[in-house]
Amino acid sequence: MLGRHMSQAVTASQLDARAVLQYKEDGFLIVRGVFTADEISDLDAEAERLYRRSDLIDSDNIRCRWQNHFQTGECRFDCFDPVIDLSPAYERVARSPRLLDLVGQLYGERACLFKDKLIFKPPGAEGYRLHQDYIAWDSFPTSFLTAVVAIDGCDRENGATEIFRAYHLRGYMSPKDGMYHHLPDESVDTSEGGVLTLAPGDVAVFSGYTPHRSSPNRSGRRRRLLYLSYNAFSDGGEQRGRHYAEFADWLKDRYAEYGKTMTYFR
Repeated sequence: MLGRHMSQAVTASQLDARAVLQYKEDGFLIVRGVFTADEISDLDAEAERLYRRSDLIDSDNIRCRWQNHFQTGECRFDCFDPVIDLSPAYERVARSPRLLDLVGQLYGERACLFKDKLIFKPPGAEGYRLHQDYIAWDSFPTSFLTAVVAIDGCDRENGATEIFRAYHLRGYMSPKDGMYHHLPDESVDTSEGGVLTLAPGDVAVFSGYTPHRSSPNRSGRRRRLLYLSYNAFSDGGEQRGRHYAEFADWLKDRYAEYGKTMTYFR
C-alpha cells in the first residue's frame, strides 16, 4: 500500500495532465492494468524459459546478477541485464507503442529505450539497499526513468519496491564520481516510504533520481519484474547499444577490483 502522503494510482485511460503533474511532483506513478492477463501469461512463460537458461547463468557472465538468500547467505541467480536480446517477447513489450506512449506523455516528447533487465527475486532473495538508479557518468541521460512491468503480484511480504516521494527534486544525492552508491537511510524520512503494491499487468514508473529500496522476499512466492528504462529523445536520442558497451567495460573493471578477471558477456 502507499503511505499517507503518496500518490494514488491511475489507469492508462486516466493518464492526463493531472497524472503527469503528479509524476513530476512525486517522482513516481502507478498505472493499473496496462497489460492484459493473456499478455502477462505470455511474459510468465517467457520468464520460466529464461530461468532455465543454464548455458547463460554463470558467475563470470556479466549479463547475470546475483543475490544472497537473506537467511542462509547462499548466493543465487537473480537477474538478466540486459534481457530483450534473449527474448523477442520482452523486446516487443519494451518497444511497444503502449509503453513508449505512456513514458512519452511523462516526458512531453518521444521516449527512447535505454536499458532493460528481468529481476526474478525468488523466495528468500535479499532486497536492495536504498539507492538512486542514476549514475553520474558524462554519458548517462539525466532524463533516465524506469517503467516496471509486474509479472507477479508485488507486496511488502515478497519484497516489493519501497519508494520515497519528492526526493527526486533534489537531483543526484551521491558523489559524482561515476560509481554506484547506496544512500544512507538517514538521507530520507524512512517513515514516509510507500510500498509499490502491484498486480500482474500494472506498471510503476519512477525517476532515476527517486530513492528506493526493497526488503527480502519473505514469502513463498516469486516477485518477477521487467525493468525497462528510457530517456527523452532530446537527451541523447537512441543510445541503448552505446550504453551497454560502456556498461560492460565498467562492470569488468569493477569485477577485476575483486580479482575476477575472466568475466565475459554472453
